[in-house]
Amino acid sequence: MDVRDLAPALLAVGQLFDAANLALNGEKATIGVNVQATTEGSFEVVLDVVQRTASQLVSIFSGDEITAALQLKEVVLVGGAGVVGLIGLVKKLRGRSPRKIEKIDDDSVRITHGSETIDVPLKLLRLYSDVNVRDALGRFIKEPLDKDGIDIVEIRQEGASVESISVEESDYFGRPDVPDEVLVQSTSTTAYSIISLAFREENKWRLHDGNAVISVQIADEDFLRKVDASLISFAKGDILICKVETIQRRVGVDLKTEYRVLEVIEHKPAARQLDLPIVSGTVASDEPRDQQAQPQTGIEDQDRKEDE
Repeated sequence: MDVRDLAPALLAVGQLFDAANLALNGEKATIGVNVQATTEGSFEVVLDVVQRTASQLVSIFSGDEITAALQLKEVVLVGGAGVVGLIGLVKKLRGRSPRKIEKIDDDSVRITHGSETIDVPLKLLRLYSDVNVRDALGRFIKEPLDKDGIDIVEIRQEGASVESISVEESDYFGRPDVPDEVLVQSTSTTAYSIISLAFREENKWRLHDGNAVISVQIADEDFLRKVDASLISFAKGDILICKVETIQRRVGVDLKTEYRVLEVIEHKPAARQLDLPIVSGTVASDEPRDQQAQPQTGIEDQDRKEDE
């Protein structure tokens, strides 16, 4: 196995236990995953998972204090006492959402999938529904199986196989579909300078708001029609004053911000003129008022001579 394929899987194990510990313990304890020496023959990686609390360092395999209640190793990897672990639950449900969930008591639930029902600890259901846990589990299981030459991921305890995932089952461990969540939606009036224009890709223009360059979708159809008809032209340094809608979404575990120009209120060309104190009215003259009122011309003098 190429070490470049192994390393991400090992990192994902650590992230998986971090996410599981955070989901069930919060900030009360931290988790570490250590790699022990490998055995001869088939290549194996032996992992020791330890948990640090405020008072002492305990091994997850010893089942002391916080881990006695949660049993992260069993809940995440191998299950126990006739109950499936997270890996087994993903396989049974094929990575899908259950059809129905019923509460049995304060610590357990009954999951209905198709015609089958499974009783599991409530903590296991919390891990199954946690996006960070499922994402890390997918990188631990699915990514190695997507590589050529890797046919199975097997988990052993004391030399005995307790879980195995084949290539055919790897898709169950893909990242679950999570609907986007709108966190903030607001409208404001903002001035932008134009960096670049685009008449494809949903009319997304690159504008500068004085602090950063952002990608903005132009949704003002009337403005776009004028631009297409060449009724509006642009030059470097032009300013657009716009009514802008800002939407911040949570996409999976990431934050995404979108900008839409609902209306271009004003287009200010880059060319500017000085604001001079120009006063409207007639231009004053130094000549006497009576001379201004009776102007004499050469044509009038000639007409007078002919009359005489």
